[in-house]
Amino acid sequence: MSPSGNADGWVRVAARGELLPGEFKLVWDGDTAIAVYNIDGDLYAIEDRCTHDDGELAGGELHGFEIECPRHGARFDLRNGAALCAPAYVPVATFPVREDNGVIYTRDDR
Repeated sequence: MSPSGNADGWVRVAARGELLPGEFKLVWDGDTAIAVYNIDGDLYAIEDRCTHDDGELAGGELHGFEIECPRHGARFDLRNGAALCAPAYVPVATFPVREDNGVIYTRDDR
């Protein structure tokens, strides 16, 4: 059994109707914080940890597919985790997202 208590390793995020475009939801898979974003109906999951200083990314300003770290302004691409500007140079981890019967799931598959 996974740390989340789910036999197949997937962690429930929310019902589809609870995560509207432009919103995010934070969930935990064991000790990994995962932020799941709805960008124009598409779902993306990243680790909620800036690779510059380990600060939280969730709640930072969204710019299209980019999340801006609220602490020092580093930006990351939600689609692939790429670090887009200083002070971050290392990408952030991304995770799979699936939808089953109107429920969104993610997991730390590293």
